[in-house]
Amino acid sequence: MADSRKNVDLVLEGGGVKGIGLLGAVLELHEAGYSFPRIAGTSAGAIVATLVAAYQKAGKDLGGLEAVMNDLDCRRFQDQSLLDKVAGPIGDGVDLLLHDGMHSGDYLTEWLTPLLEGIGVRTFADLAIEDPEGTLLPYQRYSLVIHVSDLTRRVLVRLPWDYSQYGRDPGAEKIVDAVRASMSIPLYFRPVQFAVRPEGTVTWVDGGLLSNFPITVFDRTDAKKPRWPTWGVKLSGEPAGGKDKPVKSALRIAIGSLETLMSDWNRYRLHEEGVNRRTVYVDTTGISAVDFGLGEEEKKRLFESGREAARRFLEKIVQQ
Repeated sequence: MADSRKNVDLVLEGGGVKGIGLLGAVLELHEAGYSFPRIAGTSAGAIVATLVAAYQKAGKDLGGLEAVMNDLDCRRFQDQSLLDKVAGPIGDGVDLLLHDGMHSGDYLTEWLTPLLEGIGVRTFADLAIEDPEGTLLPYQRYSLVIHVSDLTRRVLVRLPWDYSQYGRDPGAEKIVDAVRASMSIPLYFRPVQFAVRPEGTVTWVDGGLLSNFPITVFDRTDAKKPRWPTWGVKLSGEPAGGKDKPVKSALRIAIGSLETLMSDWNRYRLHEEGVNRRTVYVDTTGISAVDFGLGEEEKKRLFESGREAARRFLEKIVQQ
């Protein structure tokens, strides 16, 4: 069965809790006969990409990821300090001032680490891939790429590809730490302070700040034909007008600015030749990236929306 599957590299957009829709789309593509030699993601896309890459490496059925997501309590991502519990919104404000984020983000690490280690995946070395045709540069020979924004150097970081620029061994770095950095929505989650060797630190936050949908990450730059296609999964309908969102406070102005940047920065790329044709659009209307109190019905709707989007995409591919 494995030899008969069709290869496609995947790129998954960030989108907080809307990432449930990404998984629906990925599983639909998998059930249609596709495997994913390489998969990249930002923020929520990094979480789903990591799980898919790890399950494939371990030879596990990707269908099992639906149960993983069903069991996930998204509310726990909004972990509260003692101050939050006592002071409520005021505590959130103090956490924001003292720690640069309202929530620690620790739950992501606590949840994801045992999932990965339970199937024998811990560091990026566990997701190294063979390249018998020599089409990839050595630093690119991994099945997973996670995008992070470096506020200190003002650059987009592709992990594990760019670890060497920080004096670190790519294969030795823990995958969950990269995911934790990629999902650090500014102001909402505390940023990651990453140690640079031989000395110093840099500040990493959500990759979506600079590239929420890095659809071109696997594209060849030598003008040669790709071995197989790269498809993207985007957490929105096809480009259209958005819903008005009132902005009535300094905090809402800051959050609104970040949401605007992270959702629209790459939208222009969808009009470039070929990008629209290789993008799966998952309808997530009415759901915010930080709606961590999502009910079971809404989670199910997101998941099924992802499946339906992938079915429509595959029908379109057949017609091209």
